[in-house]
Amino acid sequence: QVQLVESGGGLVQSGGSLRLSCAASRSIFSITSMGWYRQAPGKERELVAAISSGGNTNYADSVKGRFTISRDNAKNTMYLQMNSLKPEDTAVYYCNIEGFYSYDYALRNFDSWGQGTQVTVSS
Repeated sequence: QVQLVESGGGLVQSGGSLRLSCAASRSIFSITSMGWYRQAPGKERELVAAISSGGNTNYADSVKGRFTISRDNAKNTMYLQMNSLKPEDTAVYYCNIEGFYSYDYALRNFDSWGQGTQVTVSS
């Protein structure tokens, strides 16, 4: 399987920036979808940003113009640059990657989630 390890969360003041990273534990043969989600206390998990295999991106309206999703295929890593953070961005952030990896001369499908990283924005 493919494990995802997140890093980069923390406490930041309103207007500040953070960069989240999501590193895969093994080389990925192909990507079906990649995205960042968040879940605030008492709320459902929501999609924040996604990037397709072709590099097309889409964002939740609430983060457009402030967040940027990107990936480094050579490092098997996905990023979320978060600027102009607001208290309402406070949540646990999760990365998700679905795709295929090569193992034992076969392509195997995976759909993995990171462990979650806390982002807290103080006013």
